[in-house]
Amino acid sequence: MSAASPPAQQAATRWRPPQLPGAASRYALPAVFTLLLVVLLITTPEFRNWNNIANILQQNAMIGIVACGMLVMIVTGGFDLSVGAVGAMTSVATAWLVGQTSPVLGIAGALLLAVAVGLVNGIAIAKVGISPFVATLGTQVLVTGILYVSTSAAPVYGLPPEFAVFGQSRVGGIPTVALIFLGVIVATWAMLRFTRFGHYLYAVGGNRQAARLAGVNADRILLLAYVFGALCAGIAGLVLVTQTGIGQPNSATTWPLSAIAAVVVGGVPLAGGAGRVSSAVLGTLLLGVVANALNLLGVSSYWQPAVTGVVILVAVGIDSYQRKRASQT
Repeated sequence: MSAASPPAQQAATRWRPPQLPGAASRYALPAVFTLLLVVLLITTPEFRNWNNIANILQQNAMIGIVACGMLVMIVTGGFDLSVGAVGAMTSVATAWLVGQTSPVLGIAGALLLAVAVGLVNGIAIAKVGISPFVATLGTQVLVTGILYVSTSAAPVYGLPPEFAVFGQSRVGGIPTVALIFLGVIVATWAMLRFTRFGHYLYAVGGNRQAARLAGVNADRILLLAYVFGALCAGIAGLVLVTQTGIGQPNSATTWPLSAIAAVVVGGVPLAGGAGRVSSAVLGTLLLGVVANALNLLGVSSYWQPAVTGVVILVAVGIDSYQRKRASQT
């Protein structure tokens, strides 16, 4: 990024991620999540088993990684519906490229493809002026179509067995993919908290025109936000291929809505200008724990989406009500 003008430097120095209105709004959802954990730990012996907890971490690592990227885009006031297609594309590209070249080149090439899709999204939104919904929906359909044509909708094999072993491995009892998720969390947090780019993200999401007047290159910030979101989706696609051992063109279809739900459940407003990494992580884990608890309690899989939907509506409704009351006082 080129050197910023003095007004932009001053804006970056002064800017801090906005605080949620009131302690009640800030701590309500963590309190609900903690209460849920305590109840499950006391009433459900199977939930207390470490293997079950490790499975929750492993199963939700991919959505958590995507949610970190989605958070960055939502902070700017947008979102990305193509993250599922990018994840599937990355898994297919990795499987094919590794079989043709080497693991290092295959992984690098697949991530470059993911970044390229994010670049297309960013240009369409920031430069052309297409809305995030239309731009990313179009990219999702385009990438999915190319995947189906190039693979005939069939899985792509050719990965060495070490990939699947890595995806199922643990370090000190903690799933390796959960450690990758932790690395993405730390990187996203550090970027938002300590870098000029992170501060500009909040400024652009809060008021794009005011950010421009302060000397911020809002178009570049938006473009880089969508590149980062696509990169996170690509990393999640790599995690997917390490768990399955094959590239699946029809996978990851639920990632966009799941990631948006995780971020919103965590209390991040879709209007942009605010949001913490901890919110995305909390929302991901909350939805993961609820799904796991329903399985342990033997709730029919047909009812589980309905229960999850109720959790989303209640969590977002409480947070929105608290924000509304805070803004009126």
